[in-house]
Amino acid sequence: MTFFLIICSCLALGGLGKPQFPDQEKDPLFWNTWAQHTLKNALTLQKLNQNTAKNLILFLGDGMGIPTVTAARILKGQLSGQSGEETQLEMDKFPFVALSKTYNTNAQVADSAGTATAYLCGVKANEGTVGVSAAAVRSQCNTTQGNEVTSILKWAKEAGKSVGIVTTTRVNHATPSAAYAHCVDRDWFSDGEMPAEAVQAGCKDIARQLFENIPNIDVIMGGGRKYMFPKNQSDVEYPGDKKHFGTRKDGRNLVEEWTNRMKNKKAQYVWNKRELLSVNPNNVDYILGLFEPGDLPYNLERNTETDPSLTEMVEVAIKILRKNPRGFYLLVEDFLIWGRIDHGHHEGKAKQALHEAVEMDRAIGRAGLITSIYDTMTVVTADHSHMFNFGGYTPRGNTIFGLAPMLSDVDQKPFTAILYGNGPGFKVINGLRENVSTLDYQGTNYQAQSAVPLRMETHGGEDVAVFAKGPMAHLLHGVHEQNYIPHVMAYAACIGQNRDHCMSSGGASSLSPALPSLAALLTLTRLLC
Repeated sequence: MTFFLIICSCLALGGLGKPQFPDQEKDPLFWNTWAQHTLKNALTLQKLNQNTAKNLILFLGDGMGIPTVTAARILKGQLSGQSGEETQLEMDKFPFVALSKTYNTNAQVADSAGTATAYLCGVKANEGTVGVSAAAVRSQCNTTQGNEVTSILKWAKEAGKSVGIVTTTRVNHATPSAAYAHCVDRDWFSDGEMPAEAVQAGCKDIARQLFENIPNIDVIMGGGRKYMFPKNQSDVEYPGDKKHFGTRKDGRNLVEEWTNRMKNKKAQYVWNKRELLSVNPNNVDYILGLFEPGDLPYNLERNTETDPSLTEMVEVAIKILRKNPRGFYLLVEDFLIWGRIDHGHHEGKAKQALHEAVEMDRAIGRAGLITSIYDTMTVVTADHSHMFNFGGYTPRGNTIFGLAPMLSDVDQKPFTAILYGNGPGFKVINGLRENVSTLDYQGTNYQAQSAVPLRMETHGGEDVAVFAKGPMAHLLHGVHEQNYIPHVMAYAACIGQNRDHCMSSGGASSLSPALPSLAALLTLTRLLC
């Protein structure tokens, strides 16, 4: 009771105007009580959840390195009137945390395609390739055949589960495409972006593979409309804007083909928020939602009347998928691999990126409310990090987008807490670093200063965090190769190549991981004797 009174007092203080330094934190009792409460919770984790996971959810924050997680946590708290540092993200509440090594087979600092192949297909791959092994060479069509690898989404579908993809980027971009496509170039969005020789050689564009490789993906939501329609066909939302016209050279209308193929099923195509939220999940088994010609807008710039939020998409998706008595697999991507978080960092727009991260946190929280930790394994991770960080000895409660409390002792100019190692924020005025105090450094599209000038900021190469809860979440621990993730999730759900330990139909695994071979030996002995 003392602990909760202290916490409530801190939250009350935090809500009174400008965040204050809570007096309770001066008392060792505050920290000791908090630590003891945390310790008691940790001790309960000795009772491991070894149920079979009926449902699997993977939240992928594109570009969500650990500095982004920390900064998003502070922003979340500050948006609620607190100082921010003591706030908890939804992923912070997950009981198990690991680190993932993100390198590609041919790259020390990864791209989103090779990493997607790792955490979806279970094998590391070359940068720029999706759904193929490292034997495939980027942009070389003739290295595709024979090197295809399948994803956990397909393993789940083959096991009778419903499957879904929700993304704030194009549904045929790198992260989601590794779930269903086998392509040696992540940029082959439609045949309009492919070289003629690759098309002639029989390689398929990614949009086409979305509908052909796994024909009945139950839920598909994101952007990418223009890649589904014939070249020069106008867009339903932006009919006068040529940059949003269709790109397909083969003349196919993939949306129309999907609609025709699904006409005898409970299927619906939607392209705006109103249509999405009017869907009755009880009456719809399949949904195709394409809300923009390309990527969805940043959450800060989203038209809340026409564009659905990530949280809204996730809620509808889960309500459709969970009707399957065998469960579901759902991939959710945000600012992730060219999801909007990732885009924000590439452009040096930290405010955009961090607000995307907070929106994903809302989606994670909503998913937790409409699923159960007893039968749903949820994993939150990133494909890679970015050259993003914050520092400068900022005081407690300093706005995350604010200035450091000191001037540079080299050029005697102020600097923001948030900085990039490289990117478009590098600016020199009359041979000197730009004075940020003359700028709107807390503006939505402010590009934080960087050390090295680049048109687009690069990914970072450090490990990223993996947060896990639900059945078998304890198997994500320590430091792992990124391709380990789908193997753990498949093991938890008894799909793919990990089924031998799932002998009961009750929900709990009847054999420990070490016993399948012993059981097989005993069975063989009985047969021989």
